[in-house]
Amino acid sequence: MPPQKEVDRSYRMILRLSSSSRPRRLLSLALLLTSSQAMALNNEDGNGLEQAVPKAENLQLDQPVIKELGPPMGTTESTETAEAPSENSESDEQQSLPQAENLQLDQPIGELEPTSVTKKEPGVKSTAEPAPSVQNPSTGTISIEVEKAKPLRLLGAEVPPATSTRLAWSPSQHFEGVYSPTAVLVVNGAKPGPVLCLTAAVHGDELNGVETVRRVMYDLDAEQLNGAVIGVPIVNLQGFHRSSRYLTDRRDLNRHFPGDPNGSSASRIANSFFHEVISHCDAVVDLHTGSFYRTNLPQLRGDLSNPKIVKMTKGFGSTVVLHSAGAKGTLRRAAVEAGIPTVTLEAGAPMVLDERSVSHSVKGIRTLLNQLGMVSKFRLWGDPEPVYYNSTWQRSSTGGIIFSEVQLGEFVRKGDLLGTVTNPITNVRTEIRSEHNGRVLGMALDQVVQPGFAAYHIGIQAPQEQISKPQEVISEAPSAEKVQVQSNKPVESATDSAAELQGDRN
Repeated sequence: MPPQKEVDRSYRMILRLSSSSRPRRLLSLALLLTSSQAMALNNEDGNGLEQAVPKAENLQLDQPVIKELGPPMGTTESTETAEAPSENSESDEQQSLPQAENLQLDQPIGELEPTSVTKKEPGVKSTAEPAPSVQNPSTGTISIEVEKAKPLRLLGAEVPPATSTRLAWSPSQHFEGVYSPTAVLVVNGAKPGPVLCLTAAVHGDELNGVETVRRVMYDLDAEQLNGAVIGVPIVNLQGFHRSSRYLTDRRDLNRHFPGDPNGSSASRIANSFFHEVISHCDAVVDLHTGSFYRTNLPQLRGDLSNPKIVKMTKGFGSTVVLHSAGAKGTLRRAAVEAGIPTVTLEAGAPMVLDERSVSHSVKGIRTLLNQLGMVSKFRLWGDPEPVYYNSTWQRSSTGGIIFSEVQLGEFVRKGDLLGTVTNPITNVRTEIRSEHNGRVLGMALDQVVQPGFAAYHIGIQAPQEQISKPQEVISEAPSAEKVQVQSNKPVESATDSAAELQGDRN
């Protein structure tokens, strides 16, 4: 009942009872009237307090937290003073990128001293070389401008020249709180030059590349480096945590590049990594090992019809080179189709660390840095190895236990015994003999095999006329054309045999 009606009702009761001339009852009714008035006042005050309590914010719980939520609850956001979006909003956003810390990459993370973000201040000496000048008798001194090292914009940060730092990459579309960020090591040199990217563990069980990237990156001196080196020791962090070749959805990440933002989980991860990291590079070295209990002689794989790739392969010194355009969906092939020269460096077996394979890979990459003009140290070694254009897999015709009679890297002739397969039940032994003259580039470890298992990878020397002339790999300005992937991909070349896809699956 409203407060005013309660008061009127009390007055009517007092008037009726006052005629009975009963003082005690009149006094009681007077007290009732007073309490009714007090109750009415309390109700009015209570309504005022309820109106003063702020309303809870109506959140869109089906939207991502970061992108959709407005200001904190209880605060207001002024829209009257909001400025209209500028035409140069994209460039303003780039200019406002946070500057990456200059870290001491040669020390473990726990021992690093805290460093603050470097601020640009007027009067700071540039790390790039000063522009030289020449004397002109008629006009005086004229300064000749030379290209200076520029900051590297990557993963939402700006890495200044002469800076070593750690960044982090996470797939742009992922289950919040499930995926851990992947470490990306960056060394941006004090002098201009190409951007070389080193990727490892695209297959999570391949460990040699992880150690190779670590040794190369922590040996670089940003003050002496021309260009930049981006190192991603573990691309497939999901597989690495599980000691698995594949992603958690059992897909092969190296069959989904350049990816699709609206595709499967593997395609989305590949798309994110390709466009956020690979597209910023001028050249890529993708490190792998053999697959499924196979081991590989340290070797390069690349499309030797591409002059820039031929130049990269010649920079690795005494390393076997195998011509291969790569299977569809591989990082190497997708990068080449996007205009980024890329080679695959194969060395060793999965699930184990092989010091000889790692040492060879590290030495080869350091020699490549020298050949690309990125470092001044001369690390060239030995005579160039012959280039193999064709390769074939020798397969087991029966199942059983395989025992090899040849060594990795050994030269063989047609008819030579490569190994035997013995049936553990019947004790029947079957021989595997070479069908070609060549060299053992990869082979299965002693194990139980099924009929048709790819056991020995034989490389056959290529005619020189089938190899393109080398062309320099130089730094190129980022452009949309560089990262645009052709929609109509070329058909597999004759040299990419089905044996390569089914045997060594890197």
